[in-house]
Amino acid sequence: MEPPALAARGVAMAFGLVPVLRDVNFELWPGTLASISGVNGAGKSTLVKIFAGLIRPSSGTVAVSGVPGARGAIGLLSHQSLLYPNLTAVENLEFYAALYGLRDARQRAARWLERAGLQALGDYRVRTISRGNEQRLAIARALIADPALLIMDEPFSALDSGGVALVRQLIGEALARGCAVVITAHSADALVGLDFEAYELSRGRLARHPGGRLAGHG
Repeated sequence: MEPPALAARGVAMAFGLVPVLRDVNFELWPGTLASISGVNGAGKSTLVKIFAGLIRPSSGTVAVSGVPGARGAIGLLSHQSLLYPNLTAVENLEFYAALYGLRDARQRAARWLERAGLQALGDYRVRTISRGNEQRLAIARALIADPALLIMDEPFSALDSGGVALVRQLIGEALARGCAVVITAHSADALVGLDFEAYELSRGRLARHPGGRLAGHG
């Protein structure tokens, strides 16, 4: 049987004596979208970093496609864009494509620059573009290697209505090819037209929404 795209078992995290996450258990299957909501400070970003293998939990395990810490299969969008400000938009995408070991790095960079609607900004250094366009570029960076698992921390942040629609479309396309997607969000309102499993993180505990699988409504 195919393993979950992402599986967390008994994950807990504390910073000093302060518990942030408590006994988190979570499964996400290929082609499935999960939305994790919670107030500021609930621990969403910490959980995302643990899922992505950036930090180790105090206890518990995380596996990607059955393999503990399989970072290469993950596309990550975090609060930091992870872009190099003194490189141009296209140089950033070419760098990350090469980092993933993709042979067609230049072609992929050009294609994802177009997909993100940033063709006109390809030769602009990242430090000169708007926050919204930087977010679009960071999303292209996260998707450039066609990851099996896409983790997005507040993907709709700083985006205008056109950017939100674009991200919805890209998430839908990723799901259609079998990618598993987990996002954090204050609200699921932006997930118009997408089926998703809804979770809430509160006081360090992750609970599935009583309604289970939901659909975004406009």
